Amino acid sequence: MIYRLVVMLLFFSCSVFSQEKYIKHTISKGENITVIAKKYGVKPKAIIEANPNAPKILKLNSVLLIPNTNQANTKVVAVSETVVNNNPGAHEVLAKETLWGISKKYNVSVEDLKKANPLLETEGLKVGQQIAIPSNAVAITEKPIENNQISNEVEVVVEVLPKETKYAIAKRYGITVVELEKQNPFIKGQLPVGYVLKIRTTKEKADAAASATSQEIKDPMLTAETAIADASVKKDSTSTNTIIKVSNHSDLVNQLIVNATENIGTRYRSGGTTKAGFDCSGLMISTFSSFDIKLPRSSIEQSRMGMVVTSDEAQKGDLIFFKTNGRNQINHVGMVVEVVDGEIKFVHSSTHGGVMISSTKEAYYQRAFSQVNRVVQ
Repeated sequence: MIYRLVVMLLFFSCSVFSQEKYIKHTISKGENITVIAKKYGVKPKAIIEANPNAPKILKLNSVLLIPNTNQANTKVVAVSETVVNNNPGAHEVLAKETLWGISKKYNVSVEDLKKANPLLETEGLKVGQQIAIPSNAVAITEKPIENNQISNEVEVVVEVLPKETKYAIAKRYGITVVELEKQNPFIKGQLPVGYVLKIRTTKEKADAAASATSQEIKDPMLTAETAIADASVKKDSTSTNTIIKVSNHSDLVNQLIVNATENIGTRYRSGGTTKAGFDCSGLMISTFSSFDIKLPRSSIEQSRMGMVVTSDEAQKGDLIFFKTNGRNQINHVGMVVEVVDGEIKFVHSSTHGGVMISSTKEAYYQRAFSQVNRVVQ
């Protein structure tokens, strides 16, 4: 009832100002320029130009002038789709959400979320659970899709061929592995040969993929598309193993992190390499194998991969190793997800908490730290 009343009041306010140049909008918690622009059917730039003196960080309950485009119907639809959050300081956990994803959405750290919700350490995330969001958090929404982008989107049917990987197929059609898995939930585990994928992408990217496939058929020498496209292997003088050098390093690293952190909350399982449970090296094997990068089975063997770098040189996507058993031998591994002011945050599967994000600032891992290895660059 309250929701319906809010919709009616907003509709009335839009009607009153429809003949004026601007509409006055009072900023609510969690709103930003993009959200407000989408609500009124205008571009963010138009709002910024209409409010030259507005601060970059919007203040709660302050008023913005919104250019009146006389699109009353559009405004009503946008308002009716708005979700009313009866508890603005909380977030309802959705299916497959992770602490890492929620922390990025509200621009806070995983540690701050854990401090605000102590039970997360022992019970983890549960679908439908209400978790407290620190008061200084601001929700970050995705950039709205322009109408011309929607109309330019096509669906392509692709049959999985032998030795094809998710990364290779996703790259070919200009999307991420995460998007590919969302569009085809059946392949989240493995990629069966002969399975028919349905891929939504832009017409330009679909045409480019079709052209490339046609060229490969004409010239079999061009079919060596792997999960690390445009990659060349370079021997490292400090190791008997190899560093995988890729031209799309930043994109690959970001997708590695997304792939690993999607497992946050999964329980620890000795010898586990699947979502039923991971041990530390099993999580790394599963993460990297999704992009056709093969890692050895144990953490000590993985520590011989790539090139050892100093902790000051650590970057996202590097492997980080520890000696946690009181012996002088590596027995634990994780992957670096963030480096800030000398603090290294890494995703790993811990015996006491399952898949989680930890930090080298924690006394336990500070004492047990051994080395950082660069596997891709």
